[in-house]
Amino acid sequence: MSGAVIAAIAIADWWTKPYVSFGMLYVFPIVLAAGFLPRAALLILGALCAALSEAFSSLDPTWRFSRFLLETLALSGCGLFLSELLRNRRLETQTGQQQQRTQERLHTLVETSPAAIVSIGQEGIIELANQAAVDLVGQENGSLVGAPIADYLPELRDALCADGRTQVRTAMECQVRRANGECFPAEVWFSTFKENGATKLAAIIADITEKQSAGTHTSDEAVSQAGRPSLNSRQQAVLRLVFEGLHNAEIEVQLQMTPSAVKNTLQQLFVKAGAKNRSQLVRAALEHYRDLL
Repeated sequence: MSGAVIAAIAIADWWTKPYVSFGMLYVFPIVLAAGFLPRAALLILGALCAALSEAFSSLDPTWRFSRFLLETLALSGCGLFLSELLRNRRLETQTGQQQQRTQERLHTLVETSPAAIVSIGQEGIIELANQAAVDLVGQENGSLVGAPIADYLPELRDALCADGRTQVRTAMECQVRRANGECFPAEVWFSTFKENGATKLAAIIADITEKQSAGTHTSDEAVSQAGRPSLNSRQQAVLRLVFEGLHNAEIEVQLQMTPSAVKNTLQQLFVKAGAKNRSQLVRAALEHYRDLL
C-alpha cells in the first residue's frame, strides 16, 4: 500500500510539473510503513521519497542537495518517531499480557495448593485465602476474605504491626483457632511486603498436630508464669534479626559478631524465651518482646 501511494504521488508530481508540487505528501506512505519496516528500511524509504520529490521539483537546482538532505531527515525522522511509538506500544501490550498470564498462573497455583495460603492487609483483614485455608479453619460460609486474621491467628496480626519499615521473612510455631473455637498447633511461614505504600503480609499455614510432641508448650507456659525475662542489648539485636528471618552467617555480618558469639546468644534466647527452635523463638518474640522488634 505504501509503495502504491509513493508511485501515485510521483506520477501526479511528474504530470503537474512545474505548476504544482506534491512532495509534502510523501509523509503519508512513510507513516503507513512505519509500523512494519525496520529502522534501516525507513531511512532508505525516506531518502527515496526525498529523491523523487527533488526529481520532479521546479525549485532552484542550486540548493537541490541541501533540500534533499533536509527532506530525507524530515521524512525518515517522522517514520522513525512513529515506529518507536508503535514499538513501545507493542512492548507494553506484550508486557501486560505476560503479567496477566503470570497472575493467572499464580492464582491457579494458590487456589490449587494443598497448603493454606492467606494474604493480610495493613488493618489485619484477610484479603486472599485459598480453599485449603478455608478448610483448615473450618469456615462454614466458604470464605475467609474480609474476616480479621486475629480471629484465627492473632500472632500474624502482631507480626504485621511489629515493624512497618523492615521486611520480615521468617517462620514460627503457634496455635491456630478454628471457626468452632478448637485450637491446633501450626507452622506458619510468613513475609511482609509493600503494596501501594501499605505494609501487607502473606503467609503459608501448615497443621503440625501429628508432628508436635505432647510437651511442646510447657516451656512457654513457664515463661508466661515467670514473667518476661529481661534481655541485654546484644540479645535484643540478635532477636530482631532472627525475627526478620536472617541466618547465623547474616547475623554475624550485621552485628560484627563471631560465629560462637551468635550461637551462644541464640542459646541464651532459647532459654529465656522457653523455645526449642527458631520458629518457637519467633512466636515467643511476638508474644513477649514485640515492643523490642
